[in-house]
Amino acid sequence: MKKAKGFTLVELVIVIIIVGILSIVAVPIYRGYTKRAYASEGRALLGSIQTAQKVYFAENGNYYTPGDSAVSTVSNSLFDVDATKNKYFTSFTVKAGGTTWSATTAGIGSASGISVTIEQNASGTPILTEALGSN
Repeated sequence: MKKAKGFTLVELVIVIIIVGILSIVAVPIYRGYTKRAYASEGRALLGSIQTAQKVYFAENGNYYTPGDSAVSTVSNSLFDVDATKNKYFTSFTVKAGGTTWSATTAGIGSASGISVTIEQNASGTPILTEALGSN
């Protein structure tokens, strides 16, 4: 009598259950990684604004202050920052007053719900905040 080759139904069910448990754990972790990857584009944009603010401060003795309390833009020639080539973070808002300033950008498309903010306080220490939204 020949021995049958292959897998039994019980073995297949056990493998399917194990794969299901692994996917339940892995999918939320993967989504968190992708959101942090999207946010890196926003951090890069705000890093450019921070560098421009430092240059402006070195040349003028104060930070760039928009005419109103906040300016929303996709491109700023004074900062030499152009967000139009970005895929997920295509605009930013700069608020300034005295020795403090902040800049914020919000994601679009796959990165919607993600916002990144950088604040420069009076002591000169930048604070970066990311809101990644819900998984």
